[in-house]
Amino acid sequence: MHSILIRNNVKILGQGSQVILFAHGFGCAQSSWKYITDAFLADYRVILFDYVGSGQSDRNQYDYHKYSTLEGYACDVIDIIETLGLKDIIFVGHSVSSMIGMIAALQIPKSFKKLIFIGPSPKYLNDRDYIGGFEASDIESIFNQIAEDYVGWTKTISPAVIDKAEKPELSDFLQECFEETEPSIALAFAMATFKADYRDQLKNLEVPSLTLQSSKDIMAPQSAGDYIHQNTRENFLVVMKATGHYPHISEPEETIREIKEFIEDRKVDDRSMDLTLNNSYNF
Repeated sequence: MHSILIRNNVKILGQGSQVILFAHGFGCAQSSWKYITDAFLADYRVILFDYVGSGQSDRNQYDYHKYSTLEGYACDVIDIIETLGLKDIIFVGHSVSSMIGMIAALQIPKSFKKLIFIGPSPKYLNDRDYIGGFEASDIESIFNQIAEDYVGWTKTISPAVIDKAEKPELSDFLQECFEETEPSIALAFAMATFKADYRDQLKNLEVPSLTLQSSKDIMAPQSAGDYIHQNTRENFLVVMKATGHYPHISEPEETIREIKEFIEDRKVDDRSMDLTLNNSYNF
């Protein structure tokens, strides 16, 4: 037990009995949740962690073969859940962690109560009628930039994905998060992320889920969020006013509100009615 908690730098906070497990996205660490976690501490038991190779995890445990696919990262999630004996958890995953959480939920569904996807994508690469947002040449260019000058790439990408020009300190914060990851590990995580395709797994998910889609996201376009919503049972879709790929950093209040409404089953009746009226939501 102790070794897993150290390996993934697990932190357990909060006062409640309902567990919320926050899983960070590519290039980040648990620190990326700092703008929203305080809002849950009074009523929930909050668990934060770093994937192996990220943040303050034990990088000596990093295995390039294991983490060459998202299943390797899902193993981290399952290890933490089983080590702590968690049941009926709320899983909040940002970006690639949305699909990592889905993989874990498909393996141990009884451990999950609800899943919340923030800026998810089941496949980043465009594929015929499917719009993931990237061509193969785009992804290859990202790999090359990370390999050649990771720090330079983080300086360019951070303001673009935060999309909050009036608050440059937020993109600076994100850049610092990125720079905590060793470039070779960042490249391997990027490859596992951008080469993934989990579209065919969505239909197998039985745990209720929420897709939080930013209204403008260059990493995960609304077409990706729509695809998840249309191909996953019991999935809600909320298109946020927030823009950018990191609404939990750029618009924490809106993000907190939407997460709590889904967790607490508020507005479910309204959303079911919306389905009848305009097909905006479904179960």
